[in-house]
Amino acid sequence: MSRARVNDLVVVLPGIMGSRLANADGKPVWDLSGGALARALRTVGGSVKGLRLPRDIGNDHPGDGVVPIGVMSDVHALPGLWQPVDGYTDLLGWLERSFTLTRGENLVPFAYDWRLSCRYNAERLKEVVDRALERWQDSAAERRDARVVFICHSMGGLIARQYVELLGGHETTRRLITLGTPHRGSLDALAHLVNGLRKGWGPLGVDLSAFARSLPSLHQLAPDYACVTAPGGLVYARELTGLPGVDPGLLADAALFHADLRRAAAGRPEPTPLHAITGIRQPTLTTAELSGDALTPLWDIDGVYEHGDGTVPRLSARPANADYTGYAVPEAHTPCEQHGSLQNNRGVRDALCGLLGHERPFHRGGEDGDITLGVLAPSLPAPGDPYEVTVTVPPEVPDHDALHLTAELRPADGTPPLSRTVRPLGEGRYTAAFPAPEPGAYRLAVRVTARAETTVTALTVVGEAGE
Repeated sequence: MSRARVNDLVVVLPGIMGSRLANADGKPVWDLSGGALARALRTVGGSVKGLRLPRDIGNDHPGDGVVPIGVMSDVHALPGLWQPVDGYTDLLGWLERSFTLTRGENLVPFAYDWRLSCRYNAERLKEVVDRALERWQDSAAERRDARVVFICHSMGGLIARQYVELLGGHETTRRLITLGTPHRGSLDALAHLVNGLRKGWGPLGVDLSAFARSLPSLHQLAPDYACVTAPGGLVYARELTGLPGVDPGLLADAALFHADLRRAAAGRPEPTPLHAITGIRQPTLTTAELSGDALTPLWDIDGVYEHGDGTVPRLSARPANADYTGYAVPEAHTPCEQHGSLQNNRGVRDALCGLLGHERPFHRGGEDGDITLGVLAPSLPAPGDPYEVTVTVPPEVPDHDALHLTAELRPADGTPPLSRTVRPLGEGRYTAAFPAPEPGAYRLAVRVTARAETTVTALTVVGEAGE
């Protein structure tokens, strides 16, 4: 198969936790993925806690010698910080196979220290892009007019937006593509900050709450919309005094970060094209109630279940206008997929083909309508916990309560998967149960049987029992 031509420089940004980190001696301090992840978290706890940042770090580097050394290749997670996320090497390999893109030439994976402020990492991105684009433009006459295309997963989109909107990147950027970026934040981030891991992660006892609460990046992922219930209605988290677990200075600075992005984009006569790919139909925490020193997450907002990608609510996956009267951009594509798997979703890759200037060839007949599945599965169960899956199908889908669904639990270490038929419960609800998985990382694929295009992939990491 011939590769489709792309003359631009393509830069891929992972999300939070998606870059490998090493210390000043070159020893990895965050480089855990796949089958080794769960077993290594017990011993890496001390290393990760050592990555805790000092107070008042602002937009600076702590000078601790920690540097990014590449992107994560497989499923990765840190309990109490973010949900499990799949790796990025498969996405990079697909880009190289499908287009005239080559790592080290016109395909640049941008690894970054995800602990730090998006502003700091945007400055580093500018340095990398300026060098890479100049080198690429000078490499051949037909590349003089090359520009930059960003493909960004999750928090990577906020870093790229900071570069484009506030650091001059709009002058050389052709388009900015975001996959599940929390442009308006995520309730998950706020819940992790407030609640922490009060008892650690199951028998492991890994508690990274203090580490998570020291991160400017995690505060910048907190909701930039009214999300906490109060007597007069929903309020912004930053409006609450004494919110436990949250650094009020970092939260206030995060609000300024988002406001600066909105104002800069609105003030430009010809804004850079931003394409927001948004995961839908997955049960997604959106608001919360505060009771004492704990936050109770809720699925709805003002009584409406808007869902999202399981981590980022749909209302948050594209930026708001500067005056909050609507959205700054339309949804570019809405796959029925979970947050941690968007970068490897087949429909997302079809959309990326079009955004890179090429229609993906299809060698199959037309489909008989879209079928969207909402999947709820445990993401960080303790050893021995039951593994039960719930699937919902919306009523507008024909025969929504009589579909034949299959769930496959595939270990990341390559051992044989387990398959289950998902039982109907009526009214578009289905369920399946697996034996308690052994420690390790897993991909759960749920689909309408024999309809691969309906697949939704959820990620799970099972911890190893303590001694």
